[in-house]
Amino acid sequence: MFSKAFSAAVNGIDGIIVSVEADVSDGLPIFDLVGYLGSEVREARERVRISLKNSGFQLPAKRITINLSPADLRKEGTAFDLPIAIAILTAFGYIPQENLDKTLFVGEMSLNGEINKVNGVLPIVYTAYKLGFERCVVPVGNIKEGAVVQGIDVYGIKNLQEAVRFLNNETILEPYFIHTEDLSFTREDADNLDFSDVTGQELAKRAIEIAVSGMHNILMVGPPGAGKTMLAKRIPTIMPELTFEESLEISKIYSVSGLLNNNCSLIQKRPFRSPHHTITAAALAGGGRTPMPGEISLAHLGVLFLDEFPEFNRNTIEILRQPLEESEVTIARLYGTYKYPADFMLVTAMNPCSCGYYPDRNKCNCSINQVKRYIGKISRPLLDRIDICIEALQVNYKDLENHKLSETSESIRKRVMSAREIQLERYRDEIFYFNSQLTPKTINQYCKLGKKEKGLLEKAFTRMNLSARAYHRILKVSRTIADLDGSEDIKEKHLSEAICYRSLDKKYWED
Repeated sequence: MFSKAFSAAVNGIDGIIVSVEADVSDGLPIFDLVGYLGSEVREARERVRISLKNSGFQLPAKRITINLSPADLRKEGTAFDLPIAIAILTAFGYIPQENLDKTLFVGEMSLNGEINKVNGVLPIVYTAYKLGFERCVVPVGNIKEGAVVQGIDVYGIKNLQEAVRFLNNETILEPYFIHTEDLSFTREDADNLDFSDVTGQELAKRAIEIAVSGMHNILMVGPPGAGKTMLAKRIPTIMPELTFEESLEISKIYSVSGLLNNNCSLIQKRPFRSPHHTITAAALAGGGRTPMPGEISLAHLGVLFLDEFPEFNRNTIEILRQPLEESEVTIARLYGTYKYPADFMLVTAMNPCSCGYYPDRNKCNCSINQVKRYIGKISRPLLDRIDICIEALQVNYKDLENHKLSETSESIRKRVMSAREIQLERYRDEIFYFNSQLTPKTINQYCKLGKKEKGLLEKAFTRMNLSARAYHRILKVSRTIADLDGSEDIKEKHLSEAICYRSLDKKYWED
């Protein structure tokens, strides 16, 4: 007898529907699994067989063949246990085939018949909804995660017996619903971080405001204790709140990574990821035998903060070059190619030398060669991809003693939001949203300069020996400064400020 149930595999952060076909026939009592399977899926044979026995289902000695289709797609993980068990029970007549119509199953099975939670339920349920499925049966531990998707019924199941009774209409279960209007995207910072806590550093605050307004990458250079890390940690407080669509996109990444729990079914704050400088290339970009998202994908639509930038392994940070240009990371493996989104704002902080006090020769004992060797860990191609370079100067005693609360994050965020609204309106017919995403072609359209501005940029390009990439990034930053100023045109003062944010790298990285 033949039966079919539906499940899904995860590729990147997207779900792919998998048909679980079961055939029961006469012959030697063998349990075969086919369909390009990973080791976890092949082991499902024993888990499912013992789980069926311990759940009270007595199966005749038959030849059982399970096929997971499409056969050219590698199946990994333990989420296929439940659909395999359901397909087998349907083939033996325990469940009518018509009761499986437009239903998708996901879940790992224990030997006693209990159904355990799995990773990636959110993108799987979202894919099922897009493809017209009417209901999803998931582990009760994933119920809140799956219910985030509107327009499809999501049922949480504790064990195999409950699943069979539900499918036979012997047990009435109510689908779990989460109303999007009940989700809170308000700013609730447990650490009460605010830009008013930072003494001085007005130039750095201004640069950060520009960077956030246009989603530009920023580098802060300064001595230890100047407040670079303090500033970076407060960047999320001036970023716009997440929309539901953005939250869903981020949550899919965290679901695949297994970082969602039943009490946090939807990421409601912009990510702020700050990996240690000992991080490996695979952990930063993603990868592994079964590829998983790395830190740059976990920072999607948020901030990736790399403190002590030169202390990172050079080969590790060079990986950032491609994601910074394409806003995604591609991981190729023997079994397939995986793509993860990586549209993040890169924020980096570093000391100007190994001791941290160059060019103050009263404190710095580093030789010129030592300084060059230290900052030379950051390559020029990578530096070219950073739009804004700013110096965080040492705070003096009087500023600390007479500390007055400076501008709050709330007031800065209002200006950021105004600039963002201008960009959203300007790019309403484009496939991008922020100035940092402008391409060379669209730069010519949206960053037009007058005669004086062209002359100023030509002088800067020649004297500073800028690259074409740096030239384009100056135009993008000047466009953001003009938006903050409420100006439709880029003027000399906007262009001059943007050029200043490229002069610091010449100070430290000059030949």
